Amino acid sequence: MNKGNKLYEGKAKIIYETRDKNLVIQHFKDDATAFNNLKKSKVEGKGVLNNRISEYILSNLSQCGIKTHLVKRLNMREQLIRKAEIFPIEFIVRNIATGSLTKRLDISEGTVLEKPLLEYCYKKDELHDPLISKEHIYSFGWATEKEIKEIDKISLRINDILLGMFRGIGIKLVDFKIEYGKAWNKDTEEKEIVLADEISPDTCRLWDVKTEKKLDKDRFRKDLGNVIQGYQEVARRLSIMPEETNISEVNFGKTTSIKFKKK
Repeated sequence: MNKGNKLYEGKAKIIYETRDKNLVIQHFKDDATAFNNLKKSKVEGKGVLNNRISEYILSNLSQCGIKTHLVKRLNMREQLIRKAEIFPIEFIVRNIATGSLTKRLDISEGTVLEKPLLEYCYKKDELHDPLISKEHIYSFGWATEKEIKEIDKISLRINDILLGMFRGIGIKLVDFKIEYGKAWNKDTEEKEIVLADEISPDTCRLWDVKTEKKLDKDRFRKDLGNVIQGYQEVARRLSIMPEETNISEVNFGKTTSIKFKKK
């Protein structure tokens, strides 16, 4: 698949056009950002791991009937995906209280929620992705009531699948954020809602069941170190590894060389 012009560059990925107007290439970068891009660094090999982990998770979700934008992984850093009109909303599913939720509502860190909590944020970096209500979404035409009802149902289904997947490998799925878009379905000749973006340690909070060690981007956010090792541990437990390569972590002046073996 030939890569064309760059269509969009975000904090963690670049989107390139292809000869097919309904397909694009998603490139995973090594850039690490936090606090709406106020904190930045580069973690070499992060993009490789996120590409592989996200491909694995989205493929499993697809097998469970979840429609996604993923077509296939092309190489260590790139995926072929369906081009989608992304809703300007981040959909957050929380199982355990942490992060902004604990700060906003003065809830103790680690509180297990009685049932999954759905939250919505307006995707706007300059506004720091503010928390919004469904009424905001409907009032400003970011999505229809029917679309949000469908997305909520899909999000809770994804949560159920991921809870089981991670529980089976000794990891707590604390929370995660996902994005959706509308992509063309050539069979029905109309657009449908699909899960987009990625699901990886960049977009999930993942804690070890026994020690509650963080295996996600909080290692970067909170200066816990060993960022790449945390992501590698998730890949190892999922029994997936990228192609054999040398990956170095560059984080606050410390460089650690790690070798991954082809699985």
